[in-house]
Amino acid sequence: MNAAGNDIEIAYAKEYENNQKSLLLSIPSGKLPCKQIFFIKWNPNKNEDVLRQSIVDFIWNVIQHVILYKFTSIAFPAIGCGQYRCPTNIVVKTMVKEIKHQLAMRDIPLTVKFVIQPKQQTIFNQFCNQILSSRGVDFRTSIDYQLPSTWEQSMGNKLRFVVSSNSAEYKSITADFNQTMNGKYTQIIQIDRIQNERWYVQYVAHYKEFQQRLNRDTEKCLYHGCSQQIAESIIENCFNRSFAGANGILYGAGVYFSSRAAYSHTFSRPNSNAERCMFVARVLIGKTTQGDTSIKSPPVGFDSTTDGTHIFVIYHDAQAFAEYLITYK
Repeated sequence: MNAAGNDIEIAYAKEYENNQKSLLLSIPSGKLPCKQIFFIKWNPNKNEDVLRQSIVDFIWNVIQHVILYKFTSIAFPAIGCGQYRCPTNIVVKTMVKEIKHQLAMRDIPLTVKFVIQPKQQTIFNQFCNQILSSRGVDFRTSIDYQLPSTWEQSMGNKLRFVVSSNSAEYKSITADFNQTMNGKYTQIIQIDRIQNERWYVQYVAHYKEFQQRLNRDTEKCLYHGCSQQIAESIIENCFNRSFAGANGILYGAGVYFSSRAAYSHTFSRPNSNAERCMFVARVLIGKTTQGDTSIKSPPVGFDSTTDGTHIFVIYHDAQAFAEYLITYK
């Protein structure tokens, strides 16, 4: 803040005042030689497992926004290694490992720098050792996966494919949709199948990890209603937790899904043509527990929170994959 100048302090205060529940705030760079400054909510924890997961989530959210803004480089501080006195070995190892994992999984050309304070020579040495020791190691996780049989072959970067209204696929989606939506809409304009392979690979990796850890299948087919603008962002960049809190945080500050389309309908926003958007998503609820407004990340030992009936809240973007987008009015 000091290096960026007084204007940044004012910009931050204004942004925070307008978006107090936002997970991430983005402001201009001021005097710093960069394009943008991200401020992300993060709290240290004495529990080492919770600390590791919080760092993983922190980095995941940063990378999501780097992709969203189409940036080519990012600089990280050694989070928690100042006044919070977090165990530096855990912070350094987790940060380096997770960043390399994200770069490999997403296959993006991104320059990452770690900025260490001049008096933190020990921490600087730890980062150097961790980076050097991991050179030559293939961080590209080998995931054995098969694309869904309904997917069409595509040339280029096309992500949306219109589902034929005469197909069994279309009829199955509308039948489930109508279980709670009969009388609440007049017309389905279109159903798009989402074929974002990069996102799908990450979801499959999480699916396998959940199944191995919990020894059971915790995947559910759920709905997520939103505006057209947010829907387009989700298709490109998956369910981004930076939007958490836009419609309340009654069961936690995460991304909300429901098994009832009628409930998700209340969060869809009509565009200028009175058309609404709702996703049909595959969601890994894992081990779930009762949520409340104080929860910002899943409690230790749990993967999601719930209202106990039909609402599920997730805290990691790759825990869900949008299969279809229903456009209706």
